[in-house]
Amino acid sequence: MSEVKTRKELDDKFKWNLNHIIDGDENCEKLFDEIKSKISLLGQFKGKLSDKAELKKLFALEHEISLSAEKLFVYSKMKRDEDNRDDKYVSMCDKAYGLLIQLETETAFVTPELNKIDDGVLLSWAEEKQFEDNSIFLKEIVRNKSHVLSEGEERLLALSGEMANSYDTIFTMLDDVDMKFKPIITDDGKEEELSHGRYGLFLRDKNRNLRRQAYESMYQAHIDCINTLASLYASSVKKDVFYARARKFDSVLEGELFSGNIPQSVYTGLLDAVHSALPTMYEYVALRKKLLGIDDLKMYDMYVPIVEAEEEKYSYEEGIALAKKALAPLGEEYISLLDRAINENWIDVYETKGKTSGAYSWGAYGVHPYMLLNYQEKLDDVFTLVHEAGHSMHTFFSDRALPYEKAQYRIFVAEVASTVNEVLLLKYLLKNSPDKRTKAYLLNHLLEQFRTTVFRQTMFAEFEMKTHAEAEAGEGLTVKRLNELYGDLNRLYYGNGVETDAYIETEWSRIPHFYRCFYVYQYATGFSSAVAIADKILTEGKPAVDKYMQFLSSGGSDFPVELLKIAGVDLTKPDALISAMKVFENTLEEFKEIIENDGI
Repeated sequence: MSEVKTRKELDDKFKWNLNHIIDGDENCEKLFDEIKSKISLLGQFKGKLSDKAELKKLFALEHEISLSAEKLFVYSKMKRDEDNRDDKYVSMCDKAYGLLIQLETETAFVTPELNKIDDGVLLSWAEEKQFEDNSIFLKEIVRNKSHVLSEGEERLLALSGEMANSYDTIFTMLDDVDMKFKPIITDDGKEEELSHGRYGLFLRDKNRNLRRQAYESMYQAHIDCINTLASLYASSVKKDVFYARARKFDSVLEGELFSGNIPQSVYTGLLDAVHSALPTMYEYVALRKKLLGIDDLKMYDMYVPIVEAEEEKYSYEEGIALAKKALAPLGEEYISLLDRAINENWIDVYETKGKTSGAYSWGAYGVHPYMLLNYQEKLDDVFTLVHEAGHSMHTFFSDRALPYEKAQYRIFVAEVASTVNEVLLLKYLLKNSPDKRTKAYLLNHLLEQFRTTVFRQTMFAEFEMKTHAEAEAGEGLTVKRLNELYGDLNRLYYGNGVETDAYIETEWSRIPHFYRCFYVYQYATGFSSAVAIADKILTEGKPAVDKYMQFLSSGGSDFPVELLKIAGVDLTKPDALISAMKVFENTLEEFKEIIENDGI
């Protein structure tokens, strides 16, 4: 591996062009001042919202401010993500986020004031053409009435927003910038730099010594800060409890599910479905242990492919070509948009020093979405590429079809479009695999998708449920207790096949999604839904594609569970989750059959 490059060393074609959002840093200060002056005008509508004409004017002004403020924040945050060490963009991002908090604060009077209006009146307004764009907002006022506070209390909660979101920022700075990892020593004595982007590469390396070093280096860096990380996470959980109680919810989980009108049975049903499939997971772990020939299977052995197929390297251009072939069933327009993303610099491709780790798709309404990658030329990176492209196309189609107020889809459906793409890529590779060994390798990849996206994310979800329940009961979330909870869940989900050591018990300390409470379960429900949708696309063809494109264009025009029904998935019933667990079981059986019959 070569040394991680600086941003200046990369060709511009591998960098996103954020000038599509705001044309250069010099225009940010001007936009900031414009937004700030317009926010000051919002107070003139206070006490007037029972007048439809005044309410319409408020909505128009808020729309204008929100669009500009979103662009400023997205631009500055993504500039910060290019290099988190750059104080200029750290400051700019903080300043832009402060504007969002100011906007929320200055409009804190809106919901309490509308709450005083009769439900029937609000619902009738929601049906009027002049309020068409804001109809969902007005209906949500009625649904949320019992959880809305007085104007003064709403203002206080809004003012606390910037402080409340600091936990995630602090974790990002600690994890992505300040934390240093012990270098990896290769068998020939050379030092290799360890980073978040390279960690996954080392864990997939055939050399067990390199896997062990990377694992221990990553976790030891977090253990060295474990008391700080425990305090940070515990404080974040307490923050979640505070807001849930302030909003008059019985629990954080209830409050988080309420926002999307998600039945709690969907969450508990996921846990039940995955628990029922744990014997299959134990069987898979035992097979992994056998095929690797390791008596003491460690967690750092769980990512290396257990079938030795020649792992191809995919240049970025080759990854794009493969992605386009796999996603062809979605139609010409979909593929042409992917071409646009490449040619118009929507994508930031490679890892550079200080760059935010992982991958995401994001953007501002009225501008195409962007994708952040840390591409390493492995097959997994092609999967990441199609995953983020799924998010971006979902955003693009929803933004194109709907007004700003209805375009933003909720997190619950966010992972569906991304995972449909992953499943289509896998199905394409399986169909076109030249031999049994390659097919076995790909089946192992699918098994790993289930393990990491369904089982592991559900384990995360159960950990979150337990930590929040303990905090709600007044229990302290100490390092010891967090390690106990996480260690017990590892033993439950992996059985006795994998050794639960002192390192893996601390894995909770390095999961960024835990600072967005009750987020991760949606990866598992999304994956289960995506498996069903991808199957329909490949077996039914155009009718299923048309329904899926309708879903992609539906944004936030209805509640997530209802939107998924457009694409043919009903998560209020256990069918999709049970079906997904059956796919996992069948994939394992097919994998075992190839291994046993073909001597691979």
